[in-house]
Amino acid sequence: MSSVIATTRFSVLDRSRVRAGHDGPQALRDTVALAREAERLGYHRFWVSEHHSVPGVAGSAPAVLTAAVASATSSIRVGTGGVMLPNHQPLVVAEQFGVLESLFPGRIDMGLGRSVGFTDGIRKALGRGREDADDFGAQLAELLGYFDASQRVHPQVHARPAEGLDVPAFVLATGRGARVAAEAGLPLVIANVRGEDAMLRAIEGYRASFRPSAHREHPYVVVSGTVAVAETTEEARRILLPEAWSTAYSRTRGEFPPLAPAEDVLTRPMTDRERTLFDEALRGQVYGTEEEVADALEKVIGHSGADEFLVTTSTYDRAALLDSYGRLARLAGLGRGRRV
Repeated sequence: MSSVIATTRFSVLDRSRVRAGHDGPQALRDTVALAREAERLGYHRFWVSEHHSVPGVAGSAPAVLTAAVASATSSIRVGTGGVMLPNHQPLVVAEQFGVLESLFPGRIDMGLGRSVGFTDGIRKALGRGREDADDFGAQLAELLGYFDASQRVHPQVHARPAEGLDVPAFVLATGRGARVAAEAGLPLVIANVRGEDAMLRAIEGYRASFRPSAHREHPYVVVSGTVAVAETTEEARRILLPEAWSTAYSRTRGEFPPLAPAEDVLTRPMTDRERTLFDEALRGQVYGTEEEVADALEKVIGHSGADEFLVTTSTYDRAALLDSYGRLARLAGLGRGRRV
């Protein structure tokens, strides 16, 4: 194991993806089961996500699902990756996380994003518009102010039982998220969705403009991405195929379908556009044998200087997914009493 990997925290984000032939409730139960396994393997934290009216994603209420995960585990940190703050009133988010921290003290994380519903219909149902994402910085400041009693947007309003509690906040870097994280003095969570060069520039800008705060004295970077580990390179690649096809489908039809078995994806006819998007979805992903993945992770972590890697893998085959997380834990030396 390289010294870079040995000193990096590894965590899990699960989006409760629905699988073909299974329903949303099963996807949520799968998430809770995966959290138990992640804890057993020694991962640092386990996060859930927020999506609304997406056919292939069951995770619509992250605070509720976080409570279920925390109840089913005992030591792993749990939280959100993230709550999309423009969809909610900051007071309500503070109250929810105050309750979570009160019930599971010292284990709750509050990952926050600035996205809103991705269709006009969803935004209307949520009572939000695209412009609400532009107020993310102010929403974040109000939310944090409920915890330390510094918010003045609504005088004499207090978030109970959040006030006085310490719930670590993280900012997901979508759009201007990296700048907001730096200005607020909060950890940054970022993926290479626009390519590694763009990600590295955003991280560099975050570190350069980071303002020490009561939350953190120094920058903290969490790089997120898909990782698939198997006995052979081809087996690892098969783990990625269902999500890659779902991504290609969503970009041509506007919705995520349930994850299909890899063998179905391999025999599925694709248009030229779908094939291009499918190949793009696979590009830049980390997959292979334990040795190949270790080499790839060492490069990603080394180039980015990441303090933590958040694994976001989804697939149809649950056995292959669990095996992948087990192999990754082994190559990273998790669960061996290491401290980072």
